[in-house]
Amino acid sequence: MVVAGDPSGDAIAADLVRVLAAALPSARFIGAGGPRMAGAGVANSFDLTADAVIGLSDVLRKLPRFLRHKRQLTQLATEQKPELIVLVDFSGFNSRLVRAIRRRAGAAWRPKIVQYVSPQVWASRPGRAAQLARDFDLLLCLFPFEKEWYARRFPALRVEFTGHPMFDRYPAPVRKTGQVPVVVLLPGSRRAELRRHLPVILGAARLIAARQPARFKLVAPNEEMAALVRAFPAGAGPEIEIQIGQLEEALAEATVAIASTGTVTLECAYWGVPTVALYKTSVWTYLIARQLVTVKYLAMPNLLANEALYPEFIQHQATAAKIAGAALELLADPARRAETQSKLARVISTLGGPGAAQRAAAAILKLTKDEESKPRVA
Repeated sequence: MVVAGDPSGDAIAADLVRVLAAALPSARFIGAGGPRMAGAGVANSFDLTADAVIGLSDVLRKLPRFLRHKRQLTQLATEQKPELIVLVDFSGFNSRLVRAIRRRAGAAWRPKIVQYVSPQVWASRPGRAAQLARDFDLLLCLFPFEKEWYARRFPALRVEFTGHPMFDRYPAPVRKTGQVPVVVLLPGSRRAELRRHLPVILGAARLIAARQPARFKLVAPNEEMAALVRAFPAGAGPEIEIQIGQLEEALAEATVAIASTGTVTLECAYWGVPTVALYKTSVWTYLIARQLVTVKYLAMPNLLANEALYPEFIQHQATAAKIAGAALELLADPARRAETQSKLARVISTLGGPGAAQRAAAAILKLTKDEESKPRVA
C-alpha cells in the first residue's frame, strides 16, 4: 500500500513503485496518490494529491475531507491487509493515518510501515521524532544530515539516507547563456502560494525591467496554475512568458531566479542558478511558525550550506522592492554569481547522486527480508 498526498510525493512514490514492481513482479500496489502513481501501476482509491494544503488556514478548511480520507485508507488497509505500507512525505496526514492503522492491526496482521521523506522535525518541534520512532519501522531521508540527527537522538529508529530524487528526474545540468539576462519566476505550485507570491514577484519584475534589460519567464506546474497566472491583474510591466512545466529548460538558461522557498530552491541549486528566495503565508500561520521554527534559513540550499547562498525574504520582508534589489545586485555582479554557483555545486555533491529510488527500494526490501528471517515464537 502506497500513499502520497501532494504532487512532489506523487512523483517520488511513482519512481519507488516502478523499482519495487520490477523487484517484486507478483506484488499488487494499492493506496491513494496522484496521476504519476496511477501511471506507475498503483490502484489509487482516490486522488489524495488534489487536496494538497499549505498553511494552517488551508489545513483547517480541508480538515473534514482529510478525516474522511484517513477513514477510507484505514478501512482499505484493514480489509486488504498489505504486508508493506509506504507513506510518502505529507507527514501531518501520515502521522495520523499510521496510528489509526496500528490500532487496527493485531497479532495476525503486523504490516511493516515506512515513511519516505523525513518530516522536518529538525527544523521545528523536534519532539515529534519520538512519535516517528514509535510509529514507523523505517524512515527514508533525502538529506545526509538527517540520518545523523536521528542517530544521536533515537538510535533505535531505523533510518536510511537515500539521496534526492531530482538526480533521476532531470538530466545532468547543461547551462545555456545568451546576450540578454533571463530572470525565471517561480511563485509556487499551489493556489495559496500563487495568491500571496504573484503580486510581489510581478512587482519585482516591473522594478527589475525598469533598471535592467532582461527576459522574464514564469514556470507554472500545470495548465490550471498557468490559467490563474494569466487571470492575475499584472498591470503595466514587462512581457512575461508563461511556461507550463519543463522547469529544467527554464533553469538551464536562467541568469537569476526568484523562487518560493520550497523544493524548487534545490532544483535551482542543481542548475547552479543564483536565486532570491521568498515566502509569504497567512498571518496566523506565520506567527505560529515563528515560535516553532528553530533553523536560521528556510531555503534548503542555505540550510545545507549553513550560509545565505540565496537571499531570503520572509513574510513582511518579502516586498517587491527588496526582492528586485537583491536580484539586480546578482544581475550586476558576474563574480558573485560565479562564486554562488561554485558553492551550490558543493552542496549538490552531498545529496547522493542518481539512484534514490533504487536505494529506497533496497532499504525497504532489506527491511522485509530481515523481518522474514527473524525466528518465530510459537
